Amino acid sequence: MTATLARSTPSCANRRPVADSRAPDGAGSFARDLAVALAATPKRLSPKYFYDAAGSRLFEEITRLEAYYPTRAEMEILATFGAEIGARLPAGGALVEFGSGSNAKVRLLLAALRQLRVYVPVDISSDFLAEQARALAADHPALEILPLVADFTHPFTLPPAVRRGPVTGFFPGSTIGNFEPPEARAFLSDARASLGPGAAMLVGVDLVKERAVLEAAYDDPQGVTARFNRNVLARANRELGTDFDLSAFRHRAFFDAAAGRVEMHLVAEVAQQVRLGGRIYRFAAGESLHTESSYKYTPDGFRALAQAAGWRPERVWLDGARRFSLHLLAS
Repeated sequence: MTATLARSTPSCANRRPVADSRAPDGAGSFARDLAVALAATPKRLSPKYFYDAAGSRLFEEITRLEAYYPTRAEMEILATFGAEIGARLPAGGALVEFGSGSNAKVRLLLAALRQLRVYVPVDISSDFLAEQARALAADHPALEILPLVADFTHPFTLPPAVRRGPVTGFFPGSTIGNFEPPEARAFLSDARASLGPGAAMLVGVDLVKERAVLEAAYDDPQGVTARFNRNVLARANRELGTDFDLSAFRHRAFFDAAAGRVEMHLVAEVAQQVRLGGRIYRFAAGESLHTESSYKYTPDGFRALAQAAGWRPERVWLDGARRFSLHLLAS
């Protein structure tokens, strides 16, 4: 589960999401990836498809739950060390947030950055992106806000305005943990190329900790995470015409200590079949669709991963309970 040019108040055009030429083709990409997932053994779907408008709102609800510590821990880091973080980043630059989601964290970061020229939130959910950009623009009329609709898991082209000064990437929320380690290394390498020479990057990374704490964060007593997980099936029904019976799938989350990750699954309670694009896909009773992995790192472990991707680790900040980390990388 798992991140400005001073000018007059931005016009609507300055806040309108811009479609990147290399963004995925919406429902077509979802249909292809879901078909591959359903035909595979074991079945596995990318967690990026959680985040339609409904899924994004459910995730924001998750971040407010007592059991879900990462958001509070990361915001504590930004609030406590904001001035130090801002002092280490160049003044007069651009900020590019990967998978922007809620703007609560970036608001704390914006308060710490000096004379930021441009803010580019990048997200796959165009409706949620537009909503968040409008809210931020209303409170920061001097910012040039250029929302970009793109799949940030692939290289993308930044608006030309970003290139007029130093660039900092912001990837909060421990989303880096959703990648398999080789994919995380590839993402960090691609991000370095997208941001350009001389860029910096701030990355939120969840840390290894007690099993009970980790599993509660991904299987809350209120059942919000279960609704979030099943929403990917509801999305498939809405957008692709599938016939998933949401009540026939159980949410399951557990920490695999050997792999160093929390896994989320949707487990078929009974044998069943699903239609997609004229084909029938079958689930055996107890078979699951693996919807997310969230890798947990030690500070040294993540620094080694960043170095392998071509970044130079500069600094790491931890929250008071040492549950979460924020890494500053330089290219």
